[in-house]
Amino acid sequence: MLAFIALLAAPPYSPDVAARLVGGALTDGVTYARVAELSDGIGPRLSGSPAAEAAVKWALQRFRDDGLDVHAEPVKVPHWVRGEERAEVLPARGRAGHPLAVTALGGSPATPAGGATADVVEVRSIAELQALGEKARGKLVFFNHSMSTAGGKTGYGEASPLRNRGPAEAAKLGAAGALVRSLATASLRDPHTGATTFEDGAPKVPAAAVAVEDAELLHRLLERGPVRVRLGLGCRTLPDADSANVVADVRGREKPDEVVLLGAHLDSWDLGQGAVDDAAGVAVVMEAARLIAQLPQRPRRTVRAVLFMNEENGLAGGKAYAQAHAAEAERHVAALESDAGAGRPLSVGLRAGEGAQALLAPWLQPLETLGAADFGGEAGGADIGPLAAFRVPFVGVQQDVSRYFDYHHSAADTLDKVRPGDLAQTAAAVAWVAYALAEMPQALPRPAAPAGRPAGGRP
Repeated sequence: MLAFIALLAAPPYSPDVAARLVGGALTDGVTYARVAELSDGIGPRLSGSPAAEAAVKWALQRFRDDGLDVHAEPVKVPHWVRGEERAEVLPARGRAGHPLAVTALGGSPATPAGGATADVVEVRSIAELQALGEKARGKLVFFNHSMSTAGGKTGYGEASPLRNRGPAEAAKLGAAGALVRSLATASLRDPHTGATTFEDGAPKVPAAAVAVEDAELLHRLLERGPVRVRLGLGCRTLPDADSANVVADVRGREKPDEVVLLGAHLDSWDLGQGAVDDAAGVAVVMEAARLIAQLPQRPRRTVRAVLFMNEENGLAGGKAYAQAHAAEAERHVAALESDAGAGRPLSVGLRAGEGAQALLAPWLQPLETLGAADFGGEAGGADIGPLAAFRVPFVGVQQDVSRYFDYHHSAADTLDKVRPGDLAQTAAAVAWVAYALAEMPQALPRPAAPAGRPAGGRP
């Protein structure tokens, strides 16, 4: 409603600037080209890998090509290596054996030589696991769930603790290992990986994601009787590696010390190309910065593009940035993260102080042609999450994620899943919102108090 009312008043911005930013993103074709370079040219970029370092060098050069002031900020990152992956349901009386499509969860230890063989016990929540107590000892705990797009929601937030915390909770009960149904809304028997977290000094167990179809198989077999599975993982955790965040500035003309941060993450999981997660976000952020840098007159405040390293399995880049820039955190007037795939823009999300919508609403008219000129949802993100402690306002371009978890963290995350037209629209929306935040005379009010992890953050 606020956005609609704002359309009735004279716009507080130059229509020519809006045309340059929105039109440039829609017609230049740079955004998709950058996704292709990162996906097809460099490929999967798990932190600590040679490809992750190639991505850092690539981003530095592309920002230089675009005329931005750019530098690398050192970060120590985890270096986890996947290794072999195999699992099978062992044959039993009256039943054949079945191979299982599995992939190790990031951070998992290896199985013993020869694999881990144990009976399977199924749970649908961490509370249900804890209620098993001693009955989980020596078992392979199978975390099942029903994540889907039914009802217009993916269910990722509800299911993700099973992957993030479930294996560690199973380890505390003496389990032999953990199998987690892939956090996926569609599957062609391709398991979806993701990070699992074990506390320092706490017990660890081998943990793997199992494809949706094979999770359904396990569930059916368990309804008929005992099921025994052999799991083999060859994971290794190497010493932390040297890496970097890439930080590029479009310096503001009047208030250069005030910063509007645009973030995305350079790293990806190692199964696919990391095209949707998060080469798309990287390209969107780079395009927004490129177009703003080309304006005849730069905005009042500095627009800073930050390409974070190690979002997927540690958040080392996001934590390092917040620590390195703590002294200037009060001068970060807004932060926007692009890590929701390549879908088209739908709305603008906010996490800010009272009156923020009223301030931003008059600037949203150029998003009308993109169908994204209204407010919806709360903004946030994993890499910008540490800035919440400094009460930095969060703004986000909310995207269509109805197909996002079909490919997320899987071998299917490849360039062909990116629709250039949808991606260009999101780049246009982010470019305009970033410019508006940097140009509007009054900065958004800060949230009243620090909070926990903002909505939208995806471990």
